[in-house]
Amino acid sequence: MNKIKKYAGVIWMVMGPLAIYFLIRTAAAEIVKKPVIDTKIQWTVFVIIFIPIALGMMIFGWYALTNQYDHLPESSAEIND
Repeated sequence: MNKIKKYAGVIWMVMGPLAIYFLIRTAAAEIVKKPVIDTKIQWTVFVIIFIPIALGMMIFGWYALTNQYDHLPESSAEIND
């Protein structure tokens, strides 16, 4: 299971920057296609909201890759110890 977590971590770390790249590329194409203020505001909001989500995906992947999720507490009593 730990190997699956590591592979998933690599996937998450690669998906973050790719998602940002494709989002910005799509936003630029849509703004060029229809350069009105509504389109610019809409895509700017999408990009601003999604970038922290993509960064979180990359952080999650880094933790998985560096074995931070190898042992998770199994009960709430273990968390409080």
